[in-house]
Amino acid sequence: MRIAYVITHPEVIIDPATPVTRWRLSEVGVRRIQAFAASAEMRGLDAIWSSEETKAIEAADILAQAHGLSASRRADLGENDRTGTGFLPPQEFERVADAFFAHPESGIRGWERAVDAQARMVGAVEAILAGFEGDRLAIVAHGAVGTLLFCHLAGAPIDRAADQPHQGCYWAFDIDRRAVLHGWRPIAPR
Repeated sequence: MRIAYVITHPEVIIDPATPVTRWRLSEVGVRRIQAFAASAEMRGLDAIWSSEETKAIEAADILAQAHGLSASRRADLGENDRTGTGFLPPQEFERVADAFFAHPESGIRGWERAVDAQARMVGAVEAILAGFEGDRLAIVAHGAVGTLLFCHLAGAPIDRAADQPHQGCYWAFDIDRRAVLHGWRPIAPR
């Protein structure tokens, strides 16, 4: 069976003065992705792709180095565009994220609509798969778009109930059947 793993970057250094797309992995995040890179589940990767956001690049590069690969990048694997609000304090962010998932066809506070982010993510993954001839693929992206892809492949409506429990999780799908194999799991203990 050919398997794709959709992986979210682990913990980051939150810096309100830095654009979110340029946040870096924290020490905890680096340790967790290193442990995941060394896990049995990641053995035999044939290709690694990531978004162009710093935290995803760093996580993908750690995976790639552990497996003697080079990670490729695609801008359209990026997180939902939240430049309409920029950084939000955690509680406010959670409220807006809830609304983003609850009203997928609305632009909540200037954020990219969930239906548009889902179409972009699905298109990016389909483009990667069209050129992928291996058996095991890792896609390092972000929580919201990873969830939107999950909902699409599961044949389910967009719903935050399908969201990852925290940063640094993954789920897998059968590439040939485009069928979800399992839901979110942590990449390593927190």
